[in-house]
Amino acid sequence: MGTIAAVSRSGEYTFTKPNQDSITLLAGLGVEGDVHRGVTVKHRSRVKRDPTQPNLRQVHLMHAELHDELNASGFRVAPGQLGENVTTRGVDLLGLPTGTRLHLGPRAVVEVTGLRNPCPQIEAFQEGLLKEVVGRDEHGNIVRKAGIMSIVLVGGEIRPGDGIRVELPAEPHTPLVPV
Repeated sequence: MGTIAAVSRSGEYTFTKPNQDSITLLAGLGVEGDVHRGVTVKHRSRVKRDPTQPNLRQVHLMHAELHDELNASGFRVAPGQLGENVTTRGVDLLGLPTGTRLHLGPRAVVEVTGLRNPCPQIEAFQEGLLKEVVGRDEHGNIVRKAGIMSIVLVGGEIRPGDGIRVELPAEPHTPLVPV
């Protein structure tokens, strides 16, 4: 069981998202009032390629433990500053399989669709940060640490302090890949 550390949204295409007292998740759409809300893709690079693609990136979740790690390395990162909608604590987001359902707060449910593929805007935010959130493991495989993406199955209001319950999909589990 984890907790929601912060919730954020932005109605404009901005890299950072201001923290809110609460946000409302809308089934099949995403975060009410957020620029990435919708049935089809809203991220500008993806819209340019094919605006009819389904939006598998309705809600971006990031673990506060990444903020802790980055801050310990000399960066200054707070919830929402890397574009996430939900900052979590106590859940190994990157270790979850595709299809995991996260029960957020009293009612909302999101389904994990994949990893966030960090973009060059992270480097523009703070020099050197991109290499901290994208690296390689001991086998040379790319490791992306900038959170996960999800779709909203059941809507509801969520706020900092709300609990997170993890519901794993049936096995065999499929590892997360960028979406």
